[in-house]
Amino acid sequence: MLKGINQWGYPENTSLDDLFRHASLAGYDAVELNLNPSGGIGLTMNSTADDAQDILSLADRHGIRLRSLSTSLLWKTPLSSPDPAVRVQGAAVVAKQIELASLIGMDTVLVVPGAVTPEVSYEDCYRRSQDEIRKLLPLAEQHGVYIGIENVWNKFLLSPLEMKRYIDELESPMAGVYFDVGNILLYGYPEQWIRLLGKRIKKVHVKDFNPHVGNGSGFVPLLAGGVDWAEVRRALTETGYSDTLTAELSPYAADPYQMTYDASRQLDLIIGGSNHIQE
Repeated sequence: MLKGINQWGYPENTSLDDLFRHASLAGYDAVELNLNPSGGIGLTMNSTADDAQDILSLADRHGIRLRSLSTSLLWKTPLSSPDPAVRVQGAAVVAKQIELASLIGMDTVLVVPGAVTPEVSYEDCYRRSQDEIRKLLPLAEQHGVYIGIENVWNKFLLSPLEMKRYIDELESPMAGVYFDVGNILLYGYPEQWIRLLGKRIKKVHVKDFNPHVGNGSGFVPLLAGGVDWAEVRRALTETGYSDTLTAELSPYAADPYQMTYDASRQLDLIIGGSNHIQE
């Protein structure tokens, strides 16, 4: 498996040159970039094909691969919104992700499909988000880019059986799962999800979580929480997953870049570079 880190792991104003340099020095194989609002660093809704090529060339110079593209923009323009105009905006975000991913050679975009809220019922979230994703799948198929549905704290797709059904009902080889190990710990066991979802998993985010805290403050450095990493590694191996494990962590307050280096060593243990994680 490849070691990756998300752009969110660096201070917000970090240039891509510095980001790729630190990632390379820390021993990462890949960096996951984010689709940012206009004016952000890196890929944005205004990025052109030339911009994408420049970023790919910069990553190549640092020996860094670009395997996937995430975004936070869909939280503001959810595909499950009751407002059709908002859903159109959300679909434009995903379409831009797919376009840029294809130009750079990434094979997966991370998509949060929607959120259940007092205004959006579970049933409506399910139906609307599937309807919007179905419209986007021909574009994904054209470009050979997976739409990876992520499990997040959105009160939606709360069991592996439901996630499996949701993906299978889309009836496309380009519909898959972007699995987040740490997010599951509040209401499930990641190794069970991995074994049930199997080949539907196209990419994996790693972070750790203390379920006893039970809120966003419970996210902790890798190996410091409740994830059974030996079992997660075993499940990934059983399902044949050999792609990127991408650390999605926040910079340290005291030394923002040190997290990058610590997480790299922790990923070495998770992937199997040491037997300190008991089998």
